[in-house]
Amino acid sequence: MSGPIRIGIDARELLGEVTGVGRYLGELITRWVRRSDSPSRRFTLYAPRPLDMSLAKDAVETRVVPGGTGTWWEQTALRRAVRADKPDVFFAPAYTAPLGLGIPFAVTMHDVSFLAHPEWFRPRERLRRRFLAHQLAKSASVIFTDSEFSRAEIAAHLRVDDGRVQVIRPGISGAGAESDQPGRSATRDPLVLYVGTVLNRRNLPELIAAFAKATVDMPDARLVIVGANRTWPPQDLKRTAAAFDVSSRVEIRSYLPHEQLHQHYSRAAVFVFLSEYEGFGLTPLEALSAGVPIVVLDTPIAREVYGPAAEYVGVGNIDGASAAIRRFLESRDAANEQLARAPDVLAAYSWDRAADETLRHLERMCR
Repeated sequence: MSGPIRIGIDARELLGEVTGVGRYLGELITRWVRRSDSPSRRFTLYAPRPLDMSLAKDAVETRVVPGGTGTWWEQTALRRAVRADKPDVFFAPAYTAPLGLGIPFAVTMHDVSFLAHPEWFRPRERLRRRFLAHQLAKSASVIFTDSEFSRAEIAAHLRVDDGRVQVIRPGISGAGAESDQPGRSATRDPLVLYVGTVLNRRNLPELIAAFAKATVDMPDARLVIVGANRTWPPQDLKRTAAAFDVSSRVEIRSYLPHEQLHQHYSRAAVFVFLSEYEGFGLTPLEALSAGVPIVVLDTPIAREVYGPAAEYVGVGNIDGASAAIRRFLESRDAANEQLARAPDVLAAYSWDRAADETLRHLERMCR
């Protein structure tokens, strides 16, 4: 192959309020363009609108492909643009990719919750995701995923052979990762924190119930929930808080700018993530990196990701979650005992490694 390798990327997740997959993609791209060998490759970022992201123009070109940001844009406008440009390889970081590209491509499936638990999705979304996942499982050169748990789920539900599924652990980024080392802050506010998209599987009503029970005699304690509500069937968390008589102490925000989120991580006494199904679960690691002890459901994926650096409670065990919240609110010593086990766990996650491994597979596909 003569000249630089040309890598096309679906970059729509970098638009607007960047969370989740957008942060994953942003971390990879910023490292790819900073490499000493960056002249050997050229990235084309496809998005419906201009990106608010500063990247070296000699390494990255942004192609604005007008249209929406959903599946119709992906399967029509994006597909036409990529087929016309004919990059050497295409990378889709958010579960789906255009069908019929005619070039090698890789897709990241962070989980297959829509197959494992279809009851959590609206019928139309469930059918769309199921159809595309099965088509991509047949045609993708590589499927990236974040954990061994997700590798097994992909194999079971999509019948993809192990050779085409690559587990690449993400790194730790965002507001939490920029705080001091775990356990170094001596004082914390009586703040219980949750950060992540609000989904049914993450049991936010149960978190509110556990918070109410744990803090019945702690009027200064607060629960802050940060994340867009995408529940199905819909959950009204404000109504739940009112039912437990904690409305004045529960704050629900769909999004927080970076600096405000940083402040919450730096002040929180405990982070609670009662999710019964994840492909990975990144925000509890960010909390650990900021010196915040974590309480999570006892699931196989949680054990894989957080190891000994978490307090585990059983599914539906509100009393157990309440007791754990109470303990961490009352005792920084209890927090430090957990956080002493965090460095070994956190060392397993590196965006530099993730970027290098992902790029290595993309370049191998070109050859």
